[in-house]
Amino acid sequence: MAVKPTINVNNGCPEAYKNRLPIIANIHLFFLKMIMTLTAMDLVAQAKQHIVEIDIDAAKNSLETSLILDVREAAEYTAGHLPGAFNIPRGVLEFKIGSHPDFQDKQDAHIIVYCQSGGRSALATEALNKMGFNNAVSMAGGFKAWTESGNEVV
Repeated sequence: MAVKPTINVNNGCPEAYKNRLPIIANIHLFFLKMIMTLTAMDLVAQAKQHIVEIDIDAAKNSLETSLILDVREAAEYTAGHLPGAFNIPRGVLEFKIGSHPDFQDKQDAHIIVYCQSGGRSALATEALNKMGFNNAVSMAGGFKAWTESGNEVV
């Protein structure tokens, strides 16, 4: 006569697996995090859903009435930038914008934000909007599009 194995079930889980549940849960969370991981471009795409982007012509027409913020690195800025642009690199923007003399107490000012191609400026514009700079816009295509359109660089 064969012995039929019995399974002790505790909350729907066989007793043999009871001690393995934390491991299984951790593996599940690991794979869930892998699936949900965002790339830099994902973050840029999300930011662009929450900000205003303007094209090169609109930016050019607004140079005289807006503050121009270059969020590229200092070496990029030194190599060439839009006329009248101030440089605060993206990596320190949230920490420096409030104490920068040209932006201090100017949350209502119109600000055109640009970087090399439009990604960092989208992220920066989203951050500025969250900090109360509600008239900040990102220049689509960035410095690259500006120069390719034959516009002035200093």
